[in-house]
This record gives sequence, structure tokens and C-alpha cells, in this order.
Amino acid sequence: MKASELVLAPDGKLYHIHLDSSTLADKVLLVGDPGRVDMFKEVFDSVEYESHNRELHALTGRYHGVRLTALSTGMGCDNIDIVMTELDAALRVENGEWREESDRHLQVVRIGTSGSLQADIACGSTVASRYAIGLDGLMNYYREWDRPLPAMEQAFADHMRLDGRLAAPYCVKGSDLLLSAVGFDMHHGITATAPGFYGPQGRTIRLHPSIGQLNEKLAAFSYDGTPVTNFEMETSAIFGFSHLLGHEALTVCLIIANRPLGTFLNDYHTPMRRLVGTVTERLAAV
Repeated sequence: MKASELVLAPDGKLYHIHLDSSTLADKVLLVGDPGRVDMFKEVFDSVEYESHNRELHALTGRYHGVRLTALSTGMGCDNIDIVMTELDAALRVENGEWREESDRHLQVVRIGTSGSLQADIACGSTVASRYAIGLDGLMNYYREWDRPLPAMEQAFADHMRLDGRLAAPYCVKGSDLLLSAVGFDMHHGITATAPGFYGPQGRTIRLHPSIGQLNEKLAAFSYDGTPVTNFEMETSAIFGFSHLLGHEALTVCLIIANRPLGTFLNDYHTPMRRLVGTVTERLAAV
């Protein structure tokens, strides 16, 4: 493995996430905001490892005897490309050396914020993602991408009729195991993952989205009886890499905006703290 391909820090840990096989737990909690990782210090019984690198804040500790890692990703699928690739690689890096084989598999749960595309999913609600639709195109850059849901992709393409200049959307399913164990009492839906916050999510400030009525079109799509419930910027890549690399993944999002109603939850820190505690407890029990 060339040093320019598997990039390591001077201490032998993965360059960006600053974790390796000894400091990474098999149960991983992802958050976007690096400051949100500190919430896990209030939940974990003990902390054994912590690192900071740019927007990536890692924390490994124990909850009721179960070892977990909390890690911030920053915003967007480009960051998820780094985070998921390096999490998988960290399972195979020990003392700065690469091992081809590993019998470890990750259970990854993203705890995020999101905007609802359905009027009846109010701010303060929680959505667990059964499927993800990637408008970002990231997974198409990997030769191994096997288009696991071609029928869903075709149905979505027929429904949306997107301009050919845009990235080809891809569809992927999350973990049924984690959905039933962690998100059993939440709204279940399809999460649309956008490559940006403004135009790619149908917002107009000074510039206008190229897709007219984007949110309405998304909200009207369903697959396998499951509607598109929410918009965010990371889930499709998390599910995509987990599918290819053999890990379990789920996204749980606190709804802080309702796009059809135009409402926004400005102060969401208290419900987010509750959600962090709930998801940690449930993931530890899987």
C-alpha cells in the first residue's frame, strides 16, 4: 500500500480521523458538528481516547461496559468519503502497518439534523432512514458500486426526470437490524441526500435551483410503500460505503425544519441531547 494512497499520521493512525484498530470501537456514532461529540462525554461512563483534527473530533469510551466511538464528520458527502473509507481502513491498521484481513465489522449510526419534506412530520420529530437516495453521485465514482436497488433507481428516474447534466442518483438500503433495534419508535422513510444546502435542496437566496418544484417532486415519491420523508447531506454515502464494505448503517435525524410548512426549530440542543442518549443506549444493546 503506497504511502500516498493509505495516508497515515506520524503516529500511525489514519490521517484524517486519527483512529486505528486499537482506538476504534465496533459501534460508531457519527455526528456532523464536532462540538456535538462533547455530548457523549455526558453519556459515556468513561472515556479512553480522544482526538481532534480539523472538523473531525473522535471519542472512544464505554457505556454500561460496551465500547463505542463517537466521531464528527463535518458536512457533506465529500467528508463521508473520507470518514467511511478511513473507518474501514482503521480496522486493518495496527501500529502503523496495513493488514489485508480483519474479522471486525462496524455498526454505524449517524445522529443528525434534517428538514422534513412531509407536512405531517413536525419539527422536533425523529426520522430513521430505511432507504437513502443519493443526489450527490459519490458512489458512482467507485468501480465496485453494484447498484443494489436498480428498480428503485429506475422508478426514481422516471418520477423525477432530472436534467442529464446532474449526477446520476443512486439508491441504497440501510440496516434492517439497526432500524428495528434503534429506530423502532421513530418515523421511517426514504432520506434524500443532497450535495449542498441551498440550490440542491430547493432553496432560493439570490440564485435559483435548476430543478423546479424539487421538494414537492421528492415528497411525492415513494418506494416499497415508503415515502421520501426528509432532506440532508450525508446518509446516502454512509449507506453506500457500508453496503460495499460489509458494515451495518442507520441514520437517525432530528427534524429541525419543515419545508412544506416553512417552520424551523431554532433551539434544538435539548432534544438533540435526549436523542444522543437514546441512540447510545440502544446501539450499546444491539
